[in-house]
Amino acid sequence: MHLLLQIEAPAAAGSHFPLAFTLVYVVGFIAAVTIGSIAWYNSKRPAGWESKERPNFVPKVDKEETPGLGDPK
Repeated sequence: MHLLLQIEAPAAAGSHFPLAFTLVYVVGFIAAVTIGSIAWYNSKRPAGWESKERPNFVPKVDKEETPGLGDPK
């Protein structure tokens, strides 16, 4: 019986999930939702949303003719 208690104690103490992993997932989810919302609001409006106003907290992103390619020809 004593041997079983010695084996169980380290297993119970080592099974705690690290807090850092949970924080990475939570922060990543919040960042994905925020970036996705900004991208959605700056994209072409879906059917029925054409006349809706952009929320004040969403920044305006101007489109470039040739993104990442330098000066337009």
